[in-house]
Amino acid sequence: MATRESIDNLLQQCEDAISFAQEQYKESSLQEQYNNDDYTAAMQGLEEAYNDLAHVALSSNAQQREQLHRMRLQLQQLQNTMILQGK
Repeated sequence: MATRESIDNLLQQCEDAISFAQEQYKESSLQEQYNNDDYTAAMQGLEEAYNDLAHVALSSNAQQREQLHRMRLQLQQLQNTMILQGK
């Protein structure tokens, strides 16, 4: 079973990835262009966080899985938004 500390650390990692990605998305929206390296790094951070969530969910209890699921939805939504912006 996943520990509370490991879940908290993972959720913080996800929030950090979301914050960085939102910052890159905002910059790209304002400039109508984007820094490929930072934008790509933000997308990779979201993907890594998503994969980490999926991995930890396998060893978590029902309450933890619910928390992880909500975070995974946030990550997916931002990923989708950024993919559409990048095209």
